[in-house]
Amino acid sequence: MTAASGTQFTLRFDAYEAVIASVGASLRVLRHDGRDLVVPFDADEVRPDYRGATLAPWPNRIVSGRYAFAGEEYHTALTEPEREQALHGLAAWLDYAAVDVQPHAVTLVTTIVPQSGYPWRVRVETTYELGDDGLTQTVRATNESATAAPFGTGPHPYVIAGPAPLDEWTLALPAASVLEVTPDRLSPVALHPVETHEPDRFDRREPRPLGPVQIDHAFTDLSADAAGRTRLAVTDPSGVGVEVEWGAECGWVQLYTGDKPEGAAHLDHRRGLAVEPMTSAPDAFNADRYPFDTGLVVLEPGVAFAASWRIGAI
Repeated sequence: MTAASGTQFTLRFDAYEAVIASVGASLRVLRHDGRDLVVPFDADEVRPDYRGATLAPWPNRIVSGRYAFAGEEYHTALTEPEREQALHGLAAWLDYAAVDVQPHAVTLVTTIVPQSGYPWRVRVETTYELGDDGLTQTVRATNESATAAPFGTGPHPYVIAGPAPLDEWTLALPAASVLEVTPDRLSPVALHPVETHEPDRFDRREPRPLGPVQIDHAFTDLSADAAGRTRLAVTDPSGVGVEVEWGAECGWVQLYTGDKPEGAAHLDHRRGLAVEPMTSAPDAFNADRYPFDTGLVVLEPGVAFAASWRIGAI
């Protein structure tokens, strides 16, 4: 019998081990020398909190599930009913099929079919590959429709720096701007420089402990190296940690400290830090509403788009 999270693919390379579940092409386990780098979940468990899912054809939220594109109005399902938002796209619960399986890599594919609220056919292919520097995921999307389609993607891992509580982890994020959101629905409000908008909470350009702050926000204006790669690092007082690196295709990153309404009474409260490189901002399908570049990708018919990110041990 197939597990609740789908078919399992175990990858190994030197000290690294990863397990990919076919439902949502989800990163279920990632370990280095036996140490968890992401918050895992069981194979026969319905994946909690979008943990490790591949997000497409949009990451984050479409406000109220409503957007306009190419002169047409669309309304997609509200998959975050408590906030009345359309959350994390349409592919997170699709079962991907394997098209290439190797000891250290797997390529999975699914198709987003035309439907109410998103009337385009988009083929989504993703490859997970282990190497010396950790696990790299690449997502390739191809528009198989006759008209242009809006698109965005990103991952949803919850990283674990080490054995200490999250409050004691040190975060380094080279982001100059943060997106203010409404406290109730997390709908975008305005983009601010991190040095002037709650800097103790959001300015992480110099490494420092997270402390008790709660973050569920998107960041942009990212600094990159000569190769165009941005690197986030979260480290434990013991000296170990995790780094997440992504390319210029992802101009945004969402951070979430995993706070639960029940607080410490919930087993998953602040258990990991969600680090979500995104090709586009929250509510990017409504790009015309905002005075900044949301990064919305417009896929022309027959055209492919790719983005990648890497998770490695420190």
